[in-house]
Amino acid sequence: MALRLVTVFGGSGFIGRQIVQRLASEGVRVRVAVRDPIKAAFLKPLGDLGQIAPMKVNVNDEAAVARAVEGADAVVNLIGILYESGRRTFQAMHVDAPERIARLSAAAGVTRFVQMSALGADETSAAKYARTKAQGEAAVRRHIPSASVLRPSVVFGQHDAFFNMFGAMTRLSPVLPYYVKDGFRMTRDAEGNRAIDLGGSGGPRFQPVYVGDVAEAAMACMTREDLQGQTFELGGPRAYTMREIMELVVEQAERHTRVVPVPFWVAKVQASVLQFMPKPLITPDQVKLLETDNIVSGALPGFEALGIEPTAAEAVLPTYMTRFRPHHRNVILRAPQ
Repeated sequence: MALRLVTVFGGSGFIGRQIVQRLASEGVRVRVAVRDPIKAAFLKPLGDLGQIAPMKVNVNDEAAVARAVEGADAVVNLIGILYESGRRTFQAMHVDAPERIARLSAAAGVTRFVQMSALGADETSAAKYARTKAQGEAAVRRHIPSASVLRPSVVFGQHDAFFNMFGAMTRLSPVLPYYVKDGFRMTRDAEGNRAIDLGGSGGPRFQPVYVGDVAEAAMACMTREDLQGQTFELGGPRAYTMREIMELVVEQAERHTRVVPVPFWVAKVQASVLQFMPKPLITPDQVKLLETDNIVSGALPGFEALGIEPTAAEAVLPTYMTRFRPHHRNVILRAPQ
C-alpha cells in the first residue's frame, strides 16, 4: 500500500524519531501528534519543507485526537511510560489512550494501525506495566482487528535510556550491580569442596533490539497486506544475562568499573525508596518485571516473518558509547618520534 499521510502519536520520542525519519525518507507526509509541538520541532529537518508537521494533541481530548487522525492512511501509536506520575498512569497511557486513538481512527476509516507494545505484555503478569500493555493491545484490536502489534525487548540506539543510563553510571560509581535470584548460596566445586556462588545464573535475560530495526518493522506493518492483524515479538540476535549487559557496558566505556551481584531483595528495598524520585531509577513494578526474562518466546512471529535481519548490539554500541570513555574527545594522538 502506498502511504501518503501517516499520523504518529508520540513521534518525538526515542523510537518515534526513527519511524518519522523512515516515513519521510519514503516521501510520506507525517503528522506528529505530541504534547509540545515546539519541543518536537527538531523533527522537521528530517524531511522536506512542510513534510513533517508536529501537532499539539492531548490524548484525553477526543476532538483533538479525531483531528489528528483525520485523512490518515495509517496511524502509529507509540505512547508509553515506564513509571506512573500524577495523571500519567499506566491505565491512562497504556489502555485508555490506545483505545481512544484506535476508536477514533476506525471512525475515520483507518485500517492500517501499528500499536507499540512491549515484550512480556501479559494480562496475568504481576507487573502493572506488562498487564496494561496487554490490555492496550486488546483495546486496539476491538476497534481495528487488522491492527499490527509490535512487542520489542529493550530497545537500544544513540538516544536510548538503557545502555546510556548504565554508561553514565560508570562515570560516577565504582560498581555496576546486577540482580540475582539464585546467587549467594552454598555450592560444591568440581572437587566436592564447599564454595559460595554469588552470581548464580547472571540475573534476568534481555534480548536488546536496535531501534532502526524496530522502525523497519513498523514500516513493514504499514505497507504489507500479509502482516495485518498479527503480533510480532522483536528481539535482537542474542540474549544476554543482566551480568553480561553490565560487562558489555564496562567494555564499551573502557572503565575499570566492577560488575557485582546483588540479591533481588535489595532491589526491592531500593525500589521502595527510589520510586519517589522525580525520575525514578527503579520502581517496585520494574522489579516485578525483572523477575521474568525479557526474551522472545518463539510462540509468535518475529523479525524473520518481517524479512528483517536484526542488528547485533556489538555493531552499534561503539557508535555512541564512546562518550563514556575516559578523556573522550580529549586524547591527543602523536606520531612516534
